[in-house]
Amino acid sequence: MPRQDTVMALAFRASQHLDLPIADESERLRAYLHEHDRVVKALLDSDQLTALAPGRYRYTVTTLQVFQLHVKPVVSLEVDEVSGQLRIRALDADLEGLGLVEDFQLRLEALLEATPRGLQGEATLSVEVSQPPLLRLIPKRVLESTGESILNGILLTIKGRVGRQLVADFQSWAKDLENPPASESALPGGE
Repeated sequence: MPRQDTVMALAFRASQHLDLPIADESERLRAYLHEHDRVVKALLDSDQLTALAPGRYRYTVTTLQVFQLHVKPVVSLEVDEVSGQLRIRALDADLEGLGLVEDFQLRLEALLEATPRGLQGEATLSVEVSQPPLLRLIPKRVLESTGESILNGILLTIKGRVGRQLVADFQSWAKDLENPPASESALPGGE
């Protein structure tokens, strides 16, 4: 249980910008981004993702090692649309396997938008956490630069997935629109 007088001793922040050209596809990209469940599953590892409700997910981040500590963040995510952009944001987060941290806050906001050029986006990830007793001998500056490096690594992994898996999934989705499976077109009314 967090103590009221505990101050968040460490703060890390990272952000990434995405500008992924996909020629002549802005209308279909816009329609694809409305497929929230499909987009989230293409962006994040589906083995670590659990759907909780429409637009709500739990994501278990791969176990991270920070010096001698092994932590596994579990993040509740909300996916919705804001001003024509797909928005993914963290609602809350817990650290599994680490009872040494009294306070932990994770903030994530990622926006993805279809533009005439392709996909554009911005993601910001930040963490505030009390310094575990096990790491009190390590200078705060070293811990914060390590934390920022880890957050940048997470965002770069997701950015890479956009370039590979999300684009491949979009192309598969677009191909299915053009050529629906024979079993679907054989049904009465084309449904």
